[in-house]
Amino acid sequence: MSNSFIYLASQSPRRQELLKQIGVRFEMLAPDPSEDSESIEIPLPDEKARAYVERVTIAKSVAALARWKKQQLPWAPILCADTTVSLPNSAAGEILGKPTDAADAARILTMLSGKTHEVLTAVALTMNPSDQPISLVQVSKVQFSNLSTDQINTYIASGETFGKAGAYGIQGLGAILIPSIQGSYSGIMGLPLFETTQLLDRAQVTRI
Repeated sequence: MSNSFIYLASQSPRRQELLKQIGVRFEMLAPDPSEDSESIEIPLPDEKARAYVERVTIAKSVAALARWKKQQLPWAPILCADTTVSLPNSAAGEILGKPTDAADAARILTMLSGKTHEVLTAVALTMNPSDQPISLVQVSKVQFSNLSTDQINTYIASGETFGKAGAYGIQGLGAILIPSIQGSYSGIMGLPLFETTQLLDRAQVTRI
């Protein structure tokens, strides 16, 4: 049976834009204020980046399904995603999450300066209420230029660095820091459209 829309369990404006780009109708199923969604994103000790992003995305899917049941909504497949930045073999560990403040953003951007890092985005789709979510992971490589202290401070002052894994956004001013990428631009933004479409097609989600 085909599905005319999906639920998006994310508040990310970028993910909403990307779904609109491929003609997918969606309704929001975002966490409510009573949910402790931030605790899901805390890495486990010695957790590798791929295992981390898959675990977080599945946990978000389980929470979204519980939210759907609580709200007694009509059924539609539920889409979740999570993105992390990884600098393999770095002294700070593999996972570079969202900066806590300006000093933390400067620390992360200094670590990325002049290096190639990985951006991993997991996407999961719950096709039926009784099913386990099916997930895929997309990995891209992003090269950063050598950043001066002034460049880092100017970028942080723009405000764009906050709320983003790796302390930057490729779809905004962050693009001027990046000479090249290898992989999926949409995946780096937060929703790999090739992998997402594979899942949506399995669930027979129609597109406009």
